[in-house]
Amino acid sequence: GEMAVDIALNPEARRLYPFCRLTGPANVLVMPAIHSAAISTRLAAALGGATVIGPLLVGLKSSVQIAQLDATAQDIVNLAAFAAYNTNG
Repeated sequence: GEMAVDIALNPEARRLYPFCRLTGPANVLVMPAIHSAAISTRLAAALGGATVIGPLLVGLKSSVQIAQLDATAQDIVNLAAFAAYNTNG
């Protein structure tokens, strides 16, 4: 279910969260809007050293992904793999 990002990622804070079924840090974060997602992913990559894959477009008839202007070769490979999986999945 829904929870704040600090609860999802911080084990100390998560212990205080009632009904939490997570046993480790969250590996997927869902944002309410594109601007908050953009800010969050850049913060995660810059400060936390996270591997960011996305943005991902889902629910379309065809599998389409959009690479960011500063995408690395690895970013493009990740998006291509996701698009291929999404086509066959």
